[in-house]
Amino acid sequence: MASVTSVPVIGCPVKASSLDGLDSLLSIVQMPRGVPVATVSIGNSTNAALLAARIVGTSDGRIREWVEEHLERMDRENMAKAERLEAEGWKEYQRVESWERK
Repeated sequence: MASVTSVPVIGCPVKASSLDGLDSLLSIVQMPRGVPVATVSIGNSTNAALLAARIVGTSDGRIREWVEEHLERMDRENMAKAERLEAEGWKEYQRVESWERK
């Protein structure tokens, strides 16, 4: 796809084989000269979407504002997690975090 379009292409490698996505990652990052593809980590479609929003945000103020607000939300969430970690200790924090993910 990247070789036949002039728009940015973002590769999002997926775990589709016994190599846990490494084969997918390597096929994206080894594109030939003149065929650029941005790449995010294996199985990280969220970062692909955020990268696309940042690219679009260079020419669309609404999207740029959304990205900036998203970054602020992430910062607040991370600071709250850090405070909780300090208050509870790592063992309790880890226990609660792993329980909340289920």
